[in-house]
Amino acid sequence: MTQPVRRTPVVLDVDTGVDDACALLLAALHPALDLRAVTCVGGNAPLADVVANTLTVLDVCERQDVPVAAGAALPLLEPPGDARHVHGQDGMGDLGRARSTRRPDPRHAVELLRDVLLDAVERGERVTLVPLAPLTNVALLLRTYPAVAAGLERIVFMGGAAEVGNATASAEFNVFHDPEAAAVVLDAATDLGIEVAMYGLDVFYGPQVTREEGQELAALGGPAGLAGELVVFQCDRFERPSATIGDAGAVCAVVDPDGLRSRRLPIRVELAGTWSRGRTIVDRRDWSGDLAHDPHGQAPASIDVALGVDGERYARLWRETVRGRPDDRAGEDLRARVAPPLSRGVTTT
Repeated sequence: MTQPVRRTPVVLDVDTGVDDACALLLAALHPALDLRAVTCVGGNAPLADVVANTLTVLDVCERQDVPVAAGAALPLLEPPGDARHVHGQDGMGDLGRARSTRRPDPRHAVELLRDVLLDAVERGERVTLVPLAPLTNVALLLRTYPAVAAGLERIVFMGGAAEVGNATASAEFNVFHDPEAAAVVLDAATDLGIEVAMYGLDVFYGPQVTREEGQELAALGGPAGLAGELVVFQCDRFERPSATIGDAGAVCAVVDPDGLRSRRLPIRVELAGTWSRGRTIVDRRDWSGDLAHDPHGQAPASIDVALGVDGERYARLWRETVRGRPDDRAGEDLRARVAPPLSRGVTTT
């Protein structure tokens, strides 16, 4: 007898965003994932555009069953900013698509997250939270409703880097946009015993889709059509022959964690540096020796940091899913269990 597939319950927190749209397509369509809700935060675009774009993507996927809620419009302390120079004036490639006529859930994003996670606790389940945006909503959630930790399997966030930044030479955009929120999330997760994995810039650009593949998808219409249009937009915007699927890689890591090489490492967020504010300081030193000379000590937070990715594996997973024929080989073990944390030390690609 064939065992029923146990789908992984997930919630996405987004600032949609071209690459968030790519991630939403994957989360909404892959049969190994049970998308419970999507929450929105200001980031790549202003909050109103983020909500509209999110609803539009889910409508294209015929996933009107997924509740969408608006959250924080502003960072905790930083002045607001956006990345429309990357994502277009509407935040999603200025593709000219008709926007959704649906209204978001009346709850604040933090309240929706609370309700979904506490409901999971009552069901005896745990949800994987996948933030693909500044961590403002998640910081507010964990400090306001710490009981939700019982409903969290782990947090897999797109943000940060062990090496270079993109918003500045030091900092990645999602963390730079609200560094206090990122620091709060790391502290709160440590306090509450929540597993955290970082899918950062070190792997972000690995999964790539070519312009020709994007054009092929665009010709298919439906979710594949939107996916292809997003790829072609990026290729045109940056004058390159291929485009990253970006945030979608973090969702791939939930479906297929073996596609990453990760290492558990101490991490801090720089909050004060003139040139380094928002940098994720990933400590790769060997702490088995005598490092008592470091006045800061080891960081309290220790998380799974993605350092390498099988880019073609994740790009193929994304392409086939948006085409409507997901490659179940990548998530074969999900037929019997929920995926484990990304690593317990070091894993190989």
